[in-house]
Amino acid sequence: MGIKEWLIPQDKVFFDLFERLARIVVISAEELESMVNNQQDRDIAFKKIKDLEHQGDQITHEIYENLNRTFITPLDPLEISRLASALDDILDYIDDSAEKMINYGVLEFDNYMQDFAQLIRLSVIQLENGVKLIRSTKDLVRLDSCGIEVNRLENLADDLLSKSIKHLFMGNDPVTIIKLKDIYECLETATDKCEDVTNVLSDISIRHS
Repeated sequence: MGIKEWLIPQDKVFFDLFERLARIVVISAEELESMVNNQQDRDIAFKKIKDLEHQGDQITHEIYENLNRTFITPLDPLEISRLASALDDILDYIDDSAEKMINYGVLEFDNYMQDFAQLIRLSVIQLENGVKLIRSTKDLVRLDSCGIEVNRLENLADDLLSKSIKHLFMGNDPVTIIKLKDIYECLETATDKCEDVTNVLSDISIRHS
């Protein structure tokens, strides 16, 4: 065992919790995509997403509890806090997007919603892979490709938001415009939050490589 491994505790509880949280984020994104593609009843899908959001909150709380009672952590406490918060933010925006669709009475999910949901799912899959890499300093160099792909997907989401709003304002129903614009922007923000996670992972990579 090298001196770095001797000095840094080998307690993997934080890595286990982060991987559990990242898995819930992926499942939540899959449920959202299933919902907007009409693969299951929207109310059932929303309930699943809400339950997953609660599970994510519990894991995030557990991470903070462990952080408060652990003297020496395998990552910097600020890194742990930022990563937990950033992953939880994605869950919040997935849940918020689904909730807006329900509350606004959306009966037909358009191609823009479906494309946003796909971009979110693809992004969080990359993040789950990235979270698994932080267990070992030998794997941190591979985080770069994860960040590049998430950034690419986020740029696609930016373009999609512009197109969706441009198309939206070609309509004449102001109430529909307000509702759908709110939903589109919430979905796009979820991809922004994915990029926030890659920024945290990049900082971890730089600090610990």
